[in-house]
Parts: sequence; C-alpha cells; structure tokens
Amino acid sequence: MSGYLDRFVAEARSRGELVVQPRMGFGTIDTMRAGLREVAALGIPAVGTITVDSYTRVGDHVRPLERLMEGEELNGYPIVTHRPERTRDMLDGLYGPSFPIQVRHGTALPQKVIESLVRAGLDTTEGGPVSYCLPYSRLPLAQAVEAWAEGCRFLANETERGHIESFGGCLLGQLCPPSLLVAMTVLEGRFFLQHGVRYMSLSYAQGTHGDQDRGALRALRELARLYLGDATWHVVLYTYMGLFPRTPAGAIALIGDSARLARDTGCERLIVKTVSEAWQIPSVAENVRALRLAATAMPGSRNAAPALEEAFFAEVLEEARCIVDAVLNLDPDVGKALIRAFETGILDIPFCLHRDNRHEATCTLDERGALMWGNAGNLPISGRTRQAEVAPLRSGDLYRMLNHVADRYDNGPAGRRIVSRPGEELNDRSF
Repeated sequence: MSGYLDRFVAEARSRGELVVQPRMGFGTIDTMRAGLREVAALGIPAVGTITVDSYTRVGDHVRPLERLMEGEELNGYPIVTHRPERTRDMLDGLYGPSFPIQVRHGTALPQKVIESLVRAGLDTTEGGPVSYCLPYSRLPLAQAVEAWAEGCRFLANETERGHIESFGGCLLGQLCPPSLLVAMTVLEGRFFLQHGVRYMSLSYAQGTHGDQDRGALRALRELARLYLGDATWHVVLYTYMGLFPRTPAGAIALIGDSARLARDTGCERLIVKTVSEAWQIPSVAENVRALRLAATAMPGSRNAAPALEEAFFAEVLEEARCIVDAVLNLDPDVGKALIRAFETGILDIPFCLHRDNRHEATCTLDERGALMWGNAGNLPISGRTRQAEVAPLRSGDLYRMLNHVADRYDNGPAGRRIVSRPGEELNDRSF
C-alpha cells in the first residue's frame, strides 16, 4: 500500500514536530545507500531523498552507465539506468513507514523516472508540468504538459497512494513575487488532481522578507482549501533557493531562520540547504549537520500576527486568487489552460528565458527588501496591488537583487560572528 510519506508527515504533525529533508543524490548504489542510511539514523523526523543526476534529467540514460563504468562519480542517482531490482536492494531495510523516501529529478519528461521509481517500490516524487519545464528545459510547454499528464496517470494507476510535490512554489522564487509562486503550486495541484493524483504537497520557497513569507504561506493554505477539494496535501518550505551566504555563520543563520519560518507557519516539511551551498556540492556529513540544525531551531514567538504580515497575507491572497481564477477560466482542462495562460501572459515568470514565457513581467525589491512587481505585464492582478512601472533593470540592479539575501546574512551580526574560509571544518557548537 505504501503512502509512507503522508502518514509519516501526519504523525509528526500530531506530535508538533517538523519533518526535515535533504537534497541529496549519488551515482553509485553503495554511496546512495550510505547517504540514506546516515539520514535514517539521525533520530529526528526526516525524509530520505534520491536526487537523480543531470544526464537522467535530460533523458540520457546511457551516459550515466558509461561514467560509472569509468569510475567517475555522478551528481545524482541514475534511477532509470540502475535496474529496479538493484534500487530495491539498495532501499532494503531503510525505506518504510519510519523512513519515507522521495525521488527528486528536475525533468520535463518524467515518464521513465516515474516508471522506474514505481518499479523499484517507491511512490513519491516531485515536479510539475510548468515548474519542471520552464526553468530546466527548452522543450515546448505543451510537450511537458502532455508528458506530465501521462506520468501522473501512470503513478495514480500503478500505486495506491502515489504522491507528487509541486515545485511551483520554487519557480525562480528568489526573484518572483510570492503571489505567482502560490498560484502556480495551486494550479499544479489542480493538474495532479485532474490526472488522478490525490496525494500531494505544495511547495513555497523562502523569500527575501520574513513577514511577506509568513503572509504568503497563510495564503497558500487558504487557497489550497478552496481549490484542491478532497486531495490530501501538506505544505513544504524550501530554505532559500537563491545565492546562498558565503560565510558559514551567515549560512547557519539563514538555515535557522528557514526552520523557524516553517515552524511559525505550521509547515509540515522543510527542504534544508547546507552551510557549503555557496561553494560546493554538499557531502553527506554536511547534509546531516544541516538537518540537525533545522530540527533543533527554536520556533519564534507566534502571538498575534504583525500588521505587515496581515497586509502581505491580504495582498498575496488577492493576487494569487485572481491568477488562479483567470487561468482556470481559460479551459476546463488544466493543462490546456496552463498553455493558453502563458501564450496570453496571464502567467508570466520574471526573468525566465524559456521561449514559451512572455518575458513581460518583472520583479523588484522594495525599500523593505520585499519582492514586488516591477512590471506586471498581462498578469490578471487588480489595480490595488499592481505595482507602478519602474525603469528597466540594469545589470548592477539585477546583481544587487540576486545577492541581497546572501549579503544581508554575510554582513549582518551572524555573518561577522564566525570568520572561516570555505571548506574549513566547524565544530558541532556552531550548529
């Protein structure tokens, strides 16, 4: 029957515990198993991750085998290349009710990945027709929509409780106003439902302003209740997905703030980054330390929401609902509606270079450091929330925006507290 993830998350929530999860994948069977075993042994509510390699993401299932035979390491697990029975053996004794495992892959054509994970006995993955196409692929959106429809139907038909986590809330989230991220994850949730997937998680990426994030996460829950019917869902927060602090102390502070944001807002699961994100692919040990840090971060004080959070909640809720309604009104088939929405600019992702994106909407940071619309293009948001047009961004403006969070944490009190070079070992007290 499986469905381990949903039950595991629900049980953790009933105990008031936050579920943490790394972003981790390795090419060989033995290394991947060793990494999963380390996460499973943590003694905290944690979900295992199998992240696939970059060759598999673009549909190349031969090159991974060649690289492994040459003794090279891959940047992820080639789940299509490894035979399902070998993956089953790798999971034996680890995967189960007390340790769910999710496959994360980043491919616009997910059929082979989904088939492979199901054949290996797994039933949980992530992505979506838009969120795994526009930032990662040059494939036409229409092709990705059809591929994801096929993948969803396979997962729904071949598993009892197949689960997909929409990546819509992370779609270039470091430079995208949260209303569009919230709308996208809700729309992908509707897409999953239409193709038979009733178990899902809804993502949101930590942004540039805490009150804005708290308001946005409240709006996401409100809209999920309105639009996702009888689906079983929970909310997953991602530690900031943009350029990460370069100082260990700055990174530690940001990871801790993401954990407190998750707890403050009732998120059930947190995808955790590591201290070394800015300069290397994290090791197993670094992932384990980051998970411990996130799991032990103290929640912030949650009395009455401040006025600014309430204002952001109202703004994101209004904008996101306008976007969702406008898209769903285009066609009863959600996939066709998504394609038409990008054609007309009703959906338009700032700074996304995909050819099916209109490239009219832009984002800026206001004086508070919050993500706001620069030019809203043809997005169907009301006059009250539509931002005034601003001058075209210069390269220096974009650079400043991309580095805003990293600079704030590196140059603030936390970033100055510990001086360390990339690669230096930090003792456990630093976490």
